[in-house]
Amino acid sequence: MDTGEVAYYYPQPFWDMRESDSLKSLLLFFDRIAILLPRYMHGREILADPVFAGPLERQGLLEVLEPETFVDKEVAEALRESVLGLIEAGAFDGLDKKVYYQELSYSRMGWSADVDLGKSLVKVLAKRGLAKKSEDGVSVPLHPKVRTTILVLISQLARGRGRRLGLDLHPVTSDRSAASGMVETLGLPTAPSAGHVVTLDLEAVGVDLSTVPLDEVIGFRDQHAAEFRAYARKLRELVAALSPLDQADRDRLLADRREEMADEAHSLRKTAMRAWQTAQPVASVGLGVVGATWAVQEGNLGWAALNLALGIVGAALPQSEVGAYSYLYSVRDAFGSGRIGWE
Repeated sequence: MDTGEVAYYYPQPFWDMRESDSLKSLLLFFDRIAILLPRYMHGREILADPVFAGPLERQGLLEVLEPETFVDKEVAEALRESVLGLIEAGAFDGLDKKVYYQELSYSRMGWSADVDLGKSLVKVLAKRGLAKKSEDGVSVPLHPKVRTTILVLISQLARGRGRRLGLDLHPVTSDRSAASGMVETLGLPTAPSAGHVVTLDLEAVGVDLSTVPLDEVIGFRDQHAAEFRAYARKLRELVAALSPLDQADRDRLLADRREEMADEAHSLRKTAMRAWQTAQPVASVGLGVVGATWAVQEGNLGWAALNLALGIVGAALPQSEVGAYSYLYSVRDAFGSGRIGWE
């Protein structure tokens, strides 16, 4: 696989046509989009969105990763240990067991890499009423919160696996439940990231590209990719800078950066609108990020696998720090309504 900044789309294995316009805008910030699609779902991404996913795949802009090979033993081990750590931390205590359980493919849970690891994870979940017996032989029904949490963990573990394959993967989602799940997981009192979680709100950085042909979007990106990617990178770096600070210092740093980020977002909007006079300013492309950095804690076995697997969140972080992050994106109705904030 070749190098490049790749948006790792999650938590679902593919999108439908309702999301295609916002994903088109996402191409301004990344070289291409990757999905994690089990083999038994082959071709469903095209059926779900033939208008956008089809041309995207034909032009080499859609990277279809198969969990049967992508989720290797290292990912499977880290996933299992991380989920067990979350169970011990009480992350799934008190859940309503009467909700509809949603299927997750065995391959995404690591069965292809090590069937014993996969089976043992499902066995633990089933014992706690968080998983049910498979109905199709290729997936397991999970409590929706557990399913989302596992997919969030995979999105982070994918970064390390991507590096081993020469892929620079960046988790991206428009699913607020996935973002909320990440905040809850990182914010657990027993987690090494507790107290470090930062959420930077969606900032309006582009225009609605629904009427713009894909070829024109790629041509524009070839000219302006550095500007859009620099903005996305600064969001990620800001998470790393804010995470270790207390509230007062976060407020001060955020006040210093807010005007700078707003000016850059405004500049990106102007650049896009000059290129496409037909692009409507009534719908803005929002980009934000959620994440945390934390120091590796010796002897914290419950989180050791996750610490090792996540790797470095920013380019200049000390080797003693790890981190998790995800970009958030959407197309919203109020142009310019985005803001930078934190939690």
